[in-house]
Parts: sequence; structure tokens; C-alpha cells
Amino acid sequence: MAKRDYYEILGVDRSASAEEIKKAYRKIAIKFHPDKNPDDPTAEDKFKEAAEAYEMLSNPEKRQRYDRFGHQGASGNFSGGGMSMDDIFSQFGDIFTEGSPFSGFFGGGQGRRVRKGTDLRIKLKLTLDEVANGVEKKIKVKRHVTCTVCSGNGAKSGTSLQNCATCGGSGQVRKVVNTMLGQMVSTSTCATCNGEGKIISERCDNCYGEGRVLQEEVIPIRVPAGVSEGMQLSMSSKGNVPPRGGVAGDLLIVIEETEDEILKRDGQNIVYDLYIGFADAALGTNVEVPTIDGKVKIKLDPGTQAGKILRLKGKGIKEINGYGRGDQLIHINVWTPKQLTREETLILERLRESPNFIPSPGKNDKGFFERVKEFFQ
Repeated sequence: MAKRDYYEILGVDRSASAEEIKKAYRKIAIKFHPDKNPDDPTAEDKFKEAAEAYEMLSNPEKRQRYDRFGHQGASGNFSGGGMSMDDIFSQFGDIFTEGSPFSGFFGGGQGRRVRKGTDLRIKLKLTLDEVANGVEKKIKVKRHVTCTVCSGNGAKSGTSLQNCATCGGSGQVRKVVNTMLGQMVSTSTCATCNGEGKIISERCDNCYGEGRVLQEEVIPIRVPAGVSEGMQLSMSSKGNVPPRGGVAGDLLIVIEETEDEILKRDGQNIVYDLYIGFADAALGTNVEVPTIDGKVKIKLDPGTQAGKILRLKGKGIKEINGYGRGDQLIHINVWTPKQLTREETLILERLRESPNFIPSPGKNDKGFFERVKEFFQ
């Protein structure tokens, strides 16, 4: 079943501001929270669907990619989909704590924001064939993952975390100052526990209290057909986890195209330079030309002119949203020999003055500018 449009899910226009998107998600999440709808088996699916839409549209880079390429640009292994209820609450629970009566209901606690780890960025080189048809790759990435010995809390096995005595476990300290206008209350991050609310009495021997370790991981990725140079794809939660608990950052994959020796890319089109001899141009011939789908035979009519452009419909690059495909343009080049034998020279000398060998372009013979203009209209 086709996925619904993210803007439709949240009930906002495509021009909606970040604040409007946030408010819309908050309203839907409250409405369809599974604990509020125990008799509705579809509530959890709607709740997750809204979270997936908010994850995409609340991130400027992901939203820009979605606006341009639709679901195809964020499908498969990439951002969106597959979010658990724990993922949703840990990643977005903080938006329900801003003066909302539902803060406790949604696990917001005292409003302490869930920390998110740093993103990782890698470059991925693709051949023209991989760009045209899509490809599955396995890449090695070094990233910080949760320590399995201490389960990410940084404490030595057999010991437990203690509430910070300075902030009482809240991660924040309140300061009251008396002024001429009355008392003013300010809140700041606890310097003793760095806002974590907990103190480690004995550090884990494996991660030394970090709650995470650096690990090399092989990650499978699926690159959709039609990506282009400089495009950035994102895999949610495949970046670094922060120290001592939180949500992992994203893995950002920047596409690099390696140049093909024969076929050249021009947007969604493929360009091929075909060189033919003078005799084939004058007499016509059948030739094989390479395409991204294999070799095909084309017919050249007698009297084919240098600079003529032939079009093979649908032999170009697929659009990443899957709605179309470019063409292959074949640029005809008539090869002029640089060296001639005596016999060849005599033959051409006899033909030089022949009426059919004297250039006489007609109205139907288009110049270079007209041919280029015709193909890009």
C-alpha cells in the first residue's frame, strides 16, 4: 500500500512553518496515544505514522529532500519508518513538556531533554550503472555504540547510579534571587552531574564510565535509482550514541559519481559520442551503440550529417521519485582522416568538384544552435 503524504498525515500545508508542524504533531500524538485508546487497535499505527511524518518534516535537510524527491528519497534503509514506541518517546517526548498538562502522561518527566548523539557523514562513490539502476552496498563505519557491559549507564557491573545530591536527580538547579521587583527564579544545568541527574560511584571497566564504546560496524544500505552527485541520504539512528544514554545521531551518506569512460550523464539524460567514417555517413549503415541497459542497434540514414543528434527514448536515468526516465542522446561525429594514401588522395581529388560533394545546406539542415535548442525545449 502506498505511503500517505507526510503533510497530509499532519494536516498542514507544504508551506507550514516549523512551529506549525510541531503543533500539528503534538495534537495528533495526544489524540492517538495508545494508552488513551485501549479499544482502538489502529491508534498505535496512527501514532507511529504521525511520529514518522514529524521526524522527516521537523528536520530541515530531511524535509528539503522529501519535498524534492518524495518518499523515494527517504525509503528503504533511510530515514523514516520502523520507529518503536521507545524511539518516539525518547526522541520527541520533549515537545510535550512545554507547559503541557500531558507532560507526565508522555514520559516527559521534569522536562529534561533527551540527548541526541552526533551525526556521522561519509562519502559513497557510485558508478553510472549503480546510479542508473540503484544498488545495495555494505559499508564499514566506526561509530560510538552503547556499551553492552553496563548497558550504557557507565557504572561498573554490580553497582548502581546514585541521584545527584546537588540537583536531587533532576539534572537542573534552581536559583532564587531577591530583587526590587520581587523574587526571580532561574534554572540552569547542574554542574555536578552535567545535567544527567545521576552520579557514577564506580566506573565501568569496559567503557570507563562513558556508557559507549567505539566499534566498527558493517551497515547495509540501499541506494535508490536516480541519485546524483552531492545528494545526501540519511539513515536514522546509525550515527553516534551520546555518553551515558540518549538517542543515536544519523548516518549521512553523500553521493559521489565516478565518471564513466564512454557514457556521460547530463541530468537525467545520457550522452554518447558516436564516431562514424565518411563513407558510412554518405551511404548509411547500421551500428551498435552502448546504453546503460546494454548494446542496441541503430540505423543511420544515407547522408547523415556531422552534429546530428539521435534520441533513444527512455534510455536515460530514472527520476528518483520514480515518475519518469531520461533519454539517451547520440551525437554523430563524422571522422575526417588525418592521413591519406596516394590512391585515397586521387579518389577524393576526383570527387572534390562533384556537385554532390559541394556543401549546399537546405532549410531542413539545422545548425548546431538550432539542434541544441530543439532538444532542450
